[in-house]
Amino acid sequence: MTPRRLQLCLAAIFLLLGMWCLLFPAMVVRVTFRPDLATATEQARFLMGCFGAQAVLCGTIIATARFTPMTFLTFGLVGSVPFFVFNIWFWLVEPVLNSWMLLDLAGNVGILVTGVRGWRLSRKEQAAGAG
Repeated sequence: MTPRRLQLCLAAIFLLLGMWCLLFPAMVVRVTFRPDLATATEQARFLMGCFGAQAVLCGTIIATARFTPMTFLTFGLVGSVPFFVFNIWFWLVEPVLNSWMLLDLAGNVGILVTGVRGWRLSRKEQAAGAG
């Protein structure tokens, strides 16, 4: 696996989940929220669509930018750790989300793994180019 391929995998996580939220916000609300909270109101659809649009923007930037080792590490940590807290809080502590939200948790694990792996590979690639 090359750093560029890992970068595209990272972009795909944002693009796939973001497009789902952007194109099918009512479905996301119905599928991921607890049944008593899964009302796809106009506001809920609007907010889910906004969330999806931001994820699509982020995925597009990830796919088109030139990543350095630090970029991989930053996206891996900042793109996953705060969201782990979000997932745990709204799934276990203040239960708003249902078990389907584990898809987001899986995406966050993917972001962390690709970020750290990309950081390692791109450091090796950078060192090989310098030597």
